[in-house]
Amino acid sequence: MIIKALVTTGHGINCEKETQRALELAGFRAIDLVHLNYLAAGDVDPSHYHFIVFPGGFLDGDDLGAAQACANRIRYARIGKERLLDRFMKFVSNGGLLLGICNGFQLLAKLGFLPGLDGNYSNRVFTLMGNDSGRFEDRWVSLMVDAASPCIFTQGLRRLYLPVRHGEGKFIGASPDVARTILDNNIAPLRYAEPDFSGPTMRYPYNPNGSEEAIAGVCDPSGRIFGLMPHPECFVHRYLHPRWTREQLAEEGDGLAIFQNAFNFLRSA
Repeated sequence: MIIKALVTTGHGINCEKETQRALELAGFRAIDLVHLNYLAAGDVDPSHYHFIVFPGGFLDGDDLGAAQACANRIRYARIGKERLLDRFMKFVSNGGLLLGICNGFQLLAKLGFLPGLDGNYSNRVFTLMGNDSGRFEDRWVSLMVDAASPCIFTQGLRRLYLPVRHGEGKFIGASPDVARTILDNNIAPLRYAEPDFSGPTMRYPYNPNGSEEAIAGVCDPSGRIFGLMPHPECFVHRYLHPRWTREQLAEEGDGLAIFQNAFNFLRSA
């Protein structure tokens, strides 16, 4: 079986090439970069793919809030009698993998694809809002991985060290119990941690945005839909680390494992 991956482009997305390279390094060979307009026009059908990635960037200039305009576009764009959103819903119900990175995570949240509790992929219960610092955060963070999470992208991982680059990354639930419900269901695979990985943290700058319960990523109960604020595609090789000449680093950056897990899952399906 040829495993086919789709990476969205256009309307302010700016990490598609890095994401494509990460997929190539992970083993994917059939990768299409597809402009969102082609999806909205019905020229490209998500059901023809096994894995779809919404990369980072600044969709529509973050007008109306990060990824909100694009969420509206996907929700209301029609292809005959069918909505583009229905096509993505069908992709998910057929077992496809969906990954949202940074701006892509914001998009999945505002579409309601996450957290997907009780199989409801249209219920928006959390958002990603402006950082507590009131500014864009471009730094590296330590991340703890929940070993009990069903997330297929983090299987076998215990900790990650990745960059964040965002102005609106603070996880906040629609009600006070949302974050706790997500943690109790083990669908927060990643949490911001102290530099020594001694535990999750609310301390700035280790928690760069003030996210509730230090949540840095969320998956659905199936583990096939995953959104995270850190950028795994930006650390797939040690040369991409700013101190690669001064630190002893493995050849493969921590982020590559996210994409390798996706490839291995699809290859064994």
